[in-house]
Amino acid sequence: MRIDRRTMMGASAGLATLAAAPRALAQEAARDTAWPPAESFRLWPQQPPNAPRRLPTPDNRMEGAAPRRELHLRGVAEPVVGVYRAAQPDGRALLSMPGGGYRFLSVENEGINVAKVFTPLGVTVFVLAYRLPGEGWLESEDVPLQDAQRAMRLIRAGAARYGVDPAKLGTIGFSAGGLLAASLATASMDPVYDRVDAADAGDARPAFAGLVYPVITGDRMRVGARAAARFDTNRRVRRDTPPIFIAHALDDTTVPVSEPLAMLTACQAAQVPVEAHFFQEGGHGFGPAYLPPALPGSHWPQLFDAWTSRVLTRG
Repeated sequence: MRIDRRTMMGASAGLATLAAAPRALAQEAARDTAWPPAESFRLWPQQPPNAPRRLPTPDNRMEGAAPRRELHLRGVAEPVVGVYRAAQPDGRALLSMPGGGYRFLSVENEGINVAKVFTPLGVTVFVLAYRLPGEGWLESEDVPLQDAQRAMRLIRAGAARYGVDPAKLGTIGFSAGGLLAASLATASMDPVYDRVDAADAGDARPAFAGLVYPVITGDRMRVGARAAARFDTNRRVRRDTPPIFIAHALDDTTVPVSEPLAMLTACQAAQVPVEAHFFQEGGHGFGPAYLPPALPGSHWPQLFDAWTSRVLTRG
């Protein structure tokens, strides 16, 4: 592959953008938090599958103390995907799935801020507001994966409209959203809902999956004994599992390092391409913006961006 001066200058600009991201995002923490954004789409044309008689009541609110005051979602009755287009798209796309312990969605920290960091790098970002299992849904352990599979299929069906390459659509998930991203990577073909339209004939498998301080095993999310084995995602890794990226802080007291280590071990055993970064400091919930630039963990978006480029080039 020939790399000229213009390519090198573009790459340098991208790295500078990532290096400045935590500081810039902290300055605009009070802005651009509208949900859903100006461009978004519903997942389901009618009621979502597994709907109870009474749907949860939407509850979107700012929570936490400055500088970590941020938008959280609860009561997701109508799952939607927010669309954040890159000004100069390079074909890559990310389905971002926020965490929150399946009790709320940290949609600003792990969705809107993901778009702020990656769209300047040419990546179109789709943020998924998925349904939460504890809010009354029938067979509730399936509803996050239903939403994730459907989102992937709808994005691929509309790839030309969004200016993305369907073969370059990956996912990234944080904490509980990391479990959902790992589930999508290992269980994309599980028949968790009935076909709705032609889009559901499409492939829900991501081209790659980023797992950031991820939950990996289902028992940690209390999905129930019947379903826990299905969501022990490390046990479902196979040779055709897409490439996996892991970022985790060793001082995380919410999700122990044993969780991502289990996924790393499973990928190596199955010969699945995997890259893992374990940082000494960082705690939990740092997203793409909340670590001081002096901490090496603050550079995980730069590492992830470079990794996705390599993975997609190799095919």
